[in-house]
Amino acid sequence: MTERLADVSARISGIRQLGAVVNAMKGIAAARAHTAMAQISAVDRYAETICAAMQQSFGPDPQPQETAPRTGEAALLVFLAEQGFAGAFSERVLDHLRESTAPRFLIGTRGLSIAAARGLRPIWSAPMPSHSNGIPKLADAITRAFLTALAAGEAQRLDAISTGWDSGRPVITRAGLFPVTLAKAEATPRQAPLTQLPRAALLASLEEDYLHAQICKAALHAFAAENQARMEAMTSAGSQIAQELETYQARLRRVRQDAITAEIIELSTGAAAQNTPR
Repeated sequence: MTERLADVSARISGIRQLGAVVNAMKGIAAARAHTAMAQISAVDRYAETICAAMQQSFGPDPQPQETAPRTGEAALLVFLAEQGFAGAFSERVLDHLRESTAPRFLIGTRGLSIAAARGLRPIWSAPMPSHSNGIPKLADAITRAFLTALAAGEAQRLDAISTGWDSGRPVITRAGLFPVTLAKAEATPRQAPLTQLPRAALLASLEEDYLHAQICKAALHAFAAENQARMEAMTSAGSQIAQELETYQARLRRVRQDAITAEIIELSTGAAAQNTPR
């Protein structure tokens, strides 16, 4: 009985250690999600500054008249999970892509392995940084990769697909990143500035900066969403651990009671044997 009591106690200790790990992972995910969401406002201000510069220089429609409209199916910038313990984060996005044959830029190491198992091959891929401070560098790489594909004729437009959160529930979001449109921006009643660069070169540079800002924003949203998914998964795991801990604590109480009862019976039997006349 003593050995059984030790086994149950060891199991409870292991469950408590696992619970501590789960709580730590949940706290890390919460901190990362909070940081990423706070950084989005800074990216928005940066994008608004570029948008205002484009409007002042080129008006509400920066596209040259001679530029042919970009048609055809958009290439997809797809954000998947970088690490595990995020539930069905990647699977939901990949299910959304099941019918699409557009070129794909896939982000997220864990999601890439799931995509490979489904036979999905990207034209370009990269890991998601473990910290949101690394996202601008990732956006640099994505921007270069897309512009290379654009120059090669492999893509003409770019949409970002990732998981978002609405009322505590995951939803798949899709946002157009390229070509750049300023339709929602407010007109700026300022005189156009003097510029030294040719119109096409200046427009291309500002468009690239604006695209980079939009990719940063999409990546930050995806980074925050993955960590929110991890928080949800850890919350669920924490509930299961609490239930299992309660079960084993109840078992421990029964085992202790059985041990006490056995000792009382043993003592009573020994006392009775000593008092039996020979």
